[in-house]
Amino acid sequence: MRMKPVKVIGGGLAGCEAAWQLARRNIPVQIHEMRPQRMTPAHRTGQLSELVCSNSLKSVRIDRAHGLLKEEIRMAGSLLLDAADECSIPGGTALVVDRVRFSTLVTSRLEANPLVEIMRDEVKELEPDVYTIVSAGPLVSDALTEKIEKLLGSGSLSFYDAIAPTVDAESLNRERIFEQDRYSDPGEGSYINCPFSKEEYKNFIEALRSGRTVPLHPFEGKHLFEACLPVEVLASRGDQTLAFGPMKPVGLTDPRTGTRPYAVVQLRPENMEKTLYSIVGFQTKLTHPEQKRVFRMIPGLEDATFERLGSIHRNTFLDSPRLLDELQRPRRAPHLFFSGQLCGVEGYTESMASGVMTGIYVSSLILGAVPEPPPATTMTGALLKQLTIPTRRPFQPVNAQFGLLSIEGISERNKKKKREMLARRAVEHMGSYLSQPGIAINV
Repeated sequence: MRMKPVKVIGGGLAGCEAAWQLARRNIPVQIHEMRPQRMTPAHRTGQLSELVCSNSLKSVRIDRAHGLLKEEIRMAGSLLLDAADECSIPGGTALVVDRVRFSTLVTSRLEANPLVEIMRDEVKELEPDVYTIVSAGPLVSDALTEKIEKLLGSGSLSFYDAIAPTVDAESLNRERIFEQDRYSDPGEGSYINCPFSKEEYKNFIEALRSGRTVPLHPFEGKHLFEACLPVEVLASRGDQTLAFGPMKPVGLTDPRTGTRPYAVVQLRPENMEKTLYSIVGFQTKLTHPEQKRVFRMIPGLEDATFERLGSIHRNTFLDSPRLLDELQRPRRAPHLFFSGQLCGVEGYTESMASGVMTGIYVSSLILGAVPEPPPATTMTGALLKQLTIPTRRPFQPVNAQFGLLSIEGISERNKKKKREMLARRAVEHMGSYLSQPGIAINV
């Protein structure tokens, strides 16, 4: 009897990777893509895996987070990275592609696969008893959004990102900063505080106001951001807006002076190991070069290494830690999987990795195995683990960062050598993971 096809909703990066992993394991799949019959505000063609923003897939070096993530999903047989290599154009150490050739090649390879059927239609219903991967992307249709919220409950979806920059803890100038939670004793608490004098605060505000910003896309109405404004917009509303907002110094004492600073920027740990810190309340539309220039004016961040830069933009995503299990499926619907940006990863390569793993999970289940995610010593496993860690603050999408990797057993202090050791271990562990029964492809 012919195996029932797995339904993949959305022909973006994650959906195409998931479909490819299924087909590689001789499982039939249907990709449902509503374009070109119904376009989104961001897309321009009906091709699969259209890159709607940059044409850069970031670094190829494995001592960089995105380079390591690429290496891991190449090992898993990524369709898109193979196509990207074939369509690459000069870009230094980054993998940069001719976006038209790239999407055309991905589309043609999936169309040529006898186990893949491409359906040009809009899916408006979810079938709970059919293996389904929802990878509809950040601009998921209203009809499907309604069905997802009906299944998972009101408040299950967010509709924009407000991401603050994160910095490498080792790059902080400890002589300028202090640890303290508000109203606790100095030296106690999880927060790191960067104290400003009045003059430093004034110069910083002026730099924020004059910084170059990324323009809004037409479909990113300003009303989307009123609840969580970019820090430079807050700065433009008055000299003291930030001092009474994200930079308020109330309840904090600088141990160097014994007094309250004029203003502070607080850093909050991003992981248990405290190797990464986010800048609290600093979502921004500043360009990446401007973020580095302006945010290095923060006392203690003069030589900061930014593992992730800030952004704020239209994006639909799930409250994954509350709703999804470790296989990216709702706990109440074991045949339904979410993948790509919709499940809470941020970025091209991250979406590919999510799609690769979702395809592997579903394949394993269909073939009678019990799948598990990759270990947290791999970039893929560490990234996807972030989708399941409960958090007291609102969940925001995550991207690949070295600070996410488990450092257990790694004592090297030199940053370059440490990353090289972590990368070698990640590749080794990913290879072991992919060779397991139920995951490996029998040839």
